[in-house]
Amino acid sequence: MKLSKHALKDYTLWEKADIELPKYNIDEMVCKTKENPTWVHFGGGNLFKGFIAVLQDTLLEKGKSDTGIIAVVTYNLEVVDKIYRAYDNLGLLVVMNSDGSLKKRVIGSVAECLKGDAKEKNDWDRLQRIFSEPSLQMVSFTITEKGYALYDISGNFYPDVRLDIENGPACPKHIISKVASLLYVRYIRGEIPIALVSMDNCSQNGEILKKSIVTIVNEWVDRGFVDPKFLEYLNNPLKVSFPWSMIDKITPRPSEKVKNALNSIGFESTEIICTDKKTFIAPFVNTEPSQYLVIEDSFPNGRMPLEEAGVIFTDRNTVNLAEKMKVGTCLNPLHTALAIFGCLMGYQTIAEEMKDKHLRKLIEKIGYAEGLPVAADPGIINPEDFLDEVINVRLPNPFIPDTPKRIATDTSQKIPVRFGETIKTYAQRPDLDVKNLLYIPLAIAGWCRYLMGLDDCGEYMELSPDPMMDELKSYVLGIEFGNADSVGDKLRPFLSNEKLFGINLYAVGLGEKVEGFVKEMISERHAVRKTLEKYLDEF
Repeated sequence: MKLSKHALKDYTLWEKADIELPKYNIDEMVCKTKENPTWVHFGGGNLFKGFIAVLQDTLLEKGKSDTGIIAVVTYNLEVVDKIYRAYDNLGLLVVMNSDGSLKKRVIGSVAECLKGDAKEKNDWDRLQRIFSEPSLQMVSFTITEKGYALYDISGNFYPDVRLDIENGPACPKHIISKVASLLYVRYIRGEIPIALVSMDNCSQNGEILKKSIVTIVNEWVDRGFVDPKFLEYLNNPLKVSFPWSMIDKITPRPSEKVKNALNSIGFESTEIICTDKKTFIAPFVNTEPSQYLVIEDSFPNGRMPLEEAGVIFTDRNTVNLAEKMKVGTCLNPLHTALAIFGCLMGYQTIAEEMKDKHLRKLIEKIGYAEGLPVAADPGIINPEDFLDEVINVRLPNPFIPDTPKRIATDTSQKIPVRFGETIKTYAQRPDLDVKNLLYIPLAIAGWCRYLMGLDDCGEYMELSPDPMMDELKSYVLGIEFGNADSVGDKLRPFLSNEKLFGINLYAVGLGEKVEGFVKEMISERHAVRKTLEKYLDEF
C-alpha cells in the first residue's frame, strides 16, 4: 500500500489493514477547489497535516463542503515535492491512543500544495490568481511564533524584512511580506473581503498577524510602492478580519515506532525526512486524540461550517480567555517545566517524565496549586477538567513520542506568557501573595540551570535552539558547577529583565528566591534531583 490516488482504488487492501479511506471523490474536490478556492493555509507541517487538514476532510466526508485546502509552504520548500506532490497531496493520519492502539485514516483534503516563493514563478502566479478569486474566504496560518517576527533582539528589522521594505511587494522574501503582497493583489482586484486566521500557539495571535502585515504595508506606503488606501482596506474589519484563535493539539515529529507499525501491515509510504531546516516530516503524521480549536467568529466573506468538525466559534473575549487558560496556567507552563527538567535529567520523552514522581508532583503543583487560582475561565471549557485531562491522559500517553528537547525550543519566547502572566496576576491581586509562589520560581531556576549547558551529572548537554541563545548564555557566564558562591549577583540582569519574564522578578520579591534555588541546583552532581526532592517530597 502506497499513498497515491491510484493505490486507493484497491479498497479491500486498505480495509484489511484497518485504514479508513476518503469516501468523497478526490478528483472532483480538486477540480472544484481550483475553480472556486475557499481556503488557503500557510504552513504545511505536522500540525497542519494532523489537525487543520483533517478538519476540512471531515467536512468533505459529511458532505458539508465540496472544496479542499490549498497548502502553501514558505519555509521548507522541499516539503512540497517530497511530502505532498510525491504522494498526490495525500497524507496518513495516525492517532495514537493511550492504550497503544493506532487509528489510521487517509486524509485527502489538500487539493494542491504550492511553494510560497516569488522565484517559483508558476506557483507564485497561481497564488496571485487564487488571492484574486471572490470565492476565497479564509487564509490561515501555522507558521510558529517566529514566523510573525519582523525585528531582531536589538529592535532592528531582520535583513529579509529590510530588503522587502526597500524593494516593495514584487518579489518578497519574508512570509509576512509575501502575504501582504498577495493581499495587495486582492485589494486591486476590488477590495474583496477575506479573513486571515492565525492558528499558531501565541497570545492574541490575530492581533500579532495584523500588526506584522500592517507594519510592512506602512513602510510600502511611505515609499510609494502601494496605494495608501490599501491600509484602509486592511484596517476595515468588514473587508479584512484577523480573528483570534486558541489551538491545542500535540503533533510531534514522526515516530520510528509508528513507521515500523505501518510497515508491518504493508503500508510503504513511511519515509521520514529531515529537511535542510532540520524539520522532521513524513507522509504520515502521528498525533494524540485530544484537540481544541476555538476561533473568533469574524469572517467578512463567509466561512465553511467547521463547527461540524468540532471547532468552537465564539467572540474575541472568550477566545482570549481560552488561550490564557491553556497557555498561562493549564498546559504550556507544565510543558515548559517538563522540558527544562527533562533535558537536565536525561529523559527522552515527556511520557517518561510523567513516571517520575518528583516531576509529576512539580507540574501538579504548578497547575493545581499555583495555576488554577488565577486560571482564566472561558466558559466553553472547564479549566480544572482541561488540566485533569492534560496531567492524567495527555502528558502520560506513552505512545506520543514528544521530547523535552523539542518542547525546550525557543523557551525565551514562551516564558513571559507561560510563567510571567501568572506572576503578574499574583502581584496585582490583593487576595494573593506573590511571595508564596514556590514551584513557578523553581521552574525558572531550572531554566537558569539549564542554560549552563550541563546536565544534572555536570556533563555537557546540547541546548535546544533559541533566537536569544547567545544573550541567554551570557547571563550565566561565570557561574561554576559545584560552586554555589559563584552565582553572586550574576543573575540579577537576567531575572530583572522584563522582556524575558514580563516583570522584574526582584520587584515582586521572587528574584532572590530563584537565585537560592539555582545555588542549590549547581552545588554538586545530582543537585537538581536533590533540590526537587527537598521541595516536593514533603507534599
